[in-house]
Amino acid sequence: MSGGEMTNAQLLQQMALLQWLSSDTDDDRRILAAITGFGVGRELLNRFTGQDKVDAYKRECILSISAFVRQNPRATQAQISAEVEKRVLVFAAQVKALETAPLF
Repeated sequence: MSGGEMTNAQLLQQMALLQWLSSDTDDDRRILAAITGFGVGRELLNRFTGQDKVDAYKRECILSISAFVRQNPRATQAQISAEVEKRVLVFAAQVKALETAPLF
């Protein structure tokens, strides 16, 4: 995401907040509380598991391999395999480092 764009979850929460602010009903307050609770729960889960970082590292690994292949169209299978192995080892080290990273 760039700039000030909201995620879908953030947009949904803001819509629920706007509805509650304009109506001030208990039903709308409960909807806002549920959506906010879901978002907080999702964020806590991501922080505890590190899954969002693992996904980012995986994308980075795949993109770097793809860039190598594009930049080296005449690379041999052995060169490509060596590059893939190197990038996967970096990915594995990044994931392993998450085990000791602080949660917050």
